[in-house]
Amino acid sequence: MDHGTSTAVYRAYAQAMTVTAFRTCPLCEATCGLEITLDGLTVTRVRGDDADVFSKGYVCPKGIALGEFHNDPSRLRYPLIRGADGVHHRATWPQAWAEIDRLLVPVREAHGNSAIGLFLGNPNVHNSSTTLYAPALIRALGTRNVFTASTVDQMPTQVAAGLMFGTGLSIPIPDIDRTDFMLILGANPMVSNGSLWTAPDIPGRLRALKARGGRLVVVDPIRTRTADVADEHVRIRPGTDAFLVAAMARTILNEGLASLQSSEGHLADGSVEEFVKAVEPFTPDAAAHLTGIPAETIVRLAREMSAAPTAAIYGRMGTTTAGVAVEGRPPQSFGTAASWLINVMNILTGNLDREGGVMWPLPAAGGPSTSGKSGVGHGIRIPGAERTRVRGLASVLGEFPAAALAEEIDTPSQDGTRLHGLITIAGNPALSTPDGGRLDAALSTLDFMVSIDAYLTETTRHAHVVLPAPSSLARGHYDIAFTNLAVRNIAHWSPPSVPLRHDDHADEMDEAEILLRFASLAAGGISSHESMDDLVAMDVATRASKSEASRAYGRSPADLLAAVAPRRGVERLLDLMIRSGPYGDGFDLASDGLTLAALEAAPHGIDLGPLKPRLPEVLRTPSGAIELAPPQLIAEAARMAEVLQHAGTESDGRLLLVGRRSLRSNNSWMHNIPLLAKGANHCSLWLNPEDAAKLGLDDGGAAAVTSEVASVVAIVEITDVVPPGVVSLPHGWGHLVPGTWGPTALEQPGVNANLLTSAGGLDELSGTAVLNGIPVRVKAA
Repeated sequence: MDHGTSTAVYRAYAQAMTVTAFRTCPLCEATCGLEITLDGLTVTRVRGDDADVFSKGYVCPKGIALGEFHNDPSRLRYPLIRGADGVHHRATWPQAWAEIDRLLVPVREAHGNSAIGLFLGNPNVHNSSTTLYAPALIRALGTRNVFTASTVDQMPTQVAAGLMFGTGLSIPIPDIDRTDFMLILGANPMVSNGSLWTAPDIPGRLRALKARGGRLVVVDPIRTRTADVADEHVRIRPGTDAFLVAAMARTILNEGLASLQSSEGHLADGSVEEFVKAVEPFTPDAAAHLTGIPAETIVRLAREMSAAPTAAIYGRMGTTTAGVAVEGRPPQSFGTAASWLINVMNILTGNLDREGGVMWPLPAAGGPSTSGKSGVGHGIRIPGAERTRVRGLASVLGEFPAAALAEEIDTPSQDGTRLHGLITIAGNPALSTPDGGRLDAALSTLDFMVSIDAYLTETTRHAHVVLPAPSSLARGHYDIAFTNLAVRNIAHWSPPSVPLRHDDHADEMDEAEILLRFASLAAGGISSHESMDDLVAMDVATRASKSEASRAYGRSPADLLAAVAPRRGVERLLDLMIRSGPYGDGFDLASDGLTLAALEAAPHGIDLGPLKPRLPEVLRTPSGAIELAPPQLIAEAARMAEVLQHAGTESDGRLLLVGRRSLRSNNSWMHNIPLLAKGANHCSLWLNPEDAAKLGLDDGGAAAVTSEVASVVAIVEITDVVPPGVVSLPHGWGHLVPGTWGPTALEQPGVNANLLTSAGGLDELSGTAVLNGIPVRVKAA
């Protein structure tokens, strides 16, 4: 659509009467259906869609606030160029592209393609435009320096799944609707709505579990909202989950309780014996000393899980981003080991690929476990071949650790090789990655920085050019990633609810077009953005034709593209993926298989049924078997055994800092929304009454929190939801820079907890930062 046409459409919408739109919420992984009332272009009401096939009317406060995101006057609506005065000024799109070209070319000519880095933030995985088109920009840039939010979040889970089952998205999902026993480690799904576990209405699903006589056990240092509704809450020392699960696995093996069931015949030869040797040091008594959980409780939990008719263990951020304090060394992290051991426990108790256990979804648009040849594949290479310049950290699934970003920018070298430029897409690493103060300073030294974002943030304020991401209501949406993680096989397509805005106050561009135009520019302008789109579509069609698991296997890519014409952009790619996917029509118009047109005719989604067993076709390992004991993870078990011998439990007066999740907050980009900012201070320092008394701190007073790298001052909230020895600050706050965000965020700035985290402590296999279990000293400020 050309600019003049889109302006006319925008004006027509602005004059329209009240309409109702249905779409999937893009703000978290639950993917709830929304019913949105629009008065012209203004959202007047958002509620849950009662007819949605997946969420059935459930919605959390974030979804209700989607209208405020859309209406937020602080959201960027036109390009910005930073002037010589350091102030960002409104620009036209041609001016913005010209400035990007002016700054990008000399950096690449002087220092090479890899002098440009790229950081992708969490919201990208909720956005089909960036999911599908960001790879085109990366290829056009030709850089190896890609960083994402994965390495401050879930990368250990992906690495463990990749090593065991063959791909980074081969993550077994708890079949919560049919299980009898649920063990949750380091996760708070009552608040997070599930993470790497797409399950709308977790509160209702947990209530249903208990109503049918099931049992829910939560292991967490904090008495979370999920722990409150559990049958049992087991407190654990932060960062020690891997040791608990290792001791549980050892107990099951030593007591002869293992029962492989669905996994029988699918395990790599000799892997059980390898695993038995690896966990031998982790006796319940030894694990009790480190975890703080009594040995008898460890044994009982192992027996309960093995005895339950069906059971599932699920672990998240507390297991993937926490460290164990070891005297004289940075906290030692075992996030990948914990994820591996959780998978192994589900195998040893016979609950892998079994109804009521953990299962693999079958996504309608396909995914890594539905492509190639069923039951066999290339697996993943860990560690990767590429290394960072400064510390020599290995690449992981095609990216470098986010904790290395600052040093890759600010550490000089004799030959001048370092990051001279950076592109951020929907990311705020100045708040979300370790040693945030150093990164903030480093960003100000870049010769070239471009950000694609909805706000001027702590990170994007450093950009020479900021390209505005439009409202999520102005783009089509399909949950490409999260259908790979859903507790039920479903498919939703949400067409744009409003047009892109073009008037005196806004000049928006679709994100897919932004990325394609940027890729065209980065490729030297040899192809137009339309030609770039054609190249991406040809690539998708070619992969569909070459994949033996595809319903279009052996077909001509040109024929596939002709079949989806005249669609373009995201819709063309999705139609290719869905029609060649597991439920697709295979491009046979006489078939009743799934197409994008069928989803367009079903605004409340299509239910494709409950999860079903997928072994062995789901596997993509070179051996075609489940790798129960990959050598990389056996080596992690040996490292754990060493720490078990040397890690003490004395804190020398220091407390252990952990994060937490709020139902009204996901990441920093939600903090300027009045509806989500309501209530008590969201960024207080939780402190146990016993510790508060020792330190002479009062509720509502100020406390200085000091780690080995920095100090912050936070408001104290005294509560027994945290145990003695543990304090908690949430992630993603610290909005202290005038001119950023908007009035709501600046009224409740909070403090940046990641100023306290060191870039030094990493989970070695996944490159994931240690954000929890940080030793700190606390005193009155």
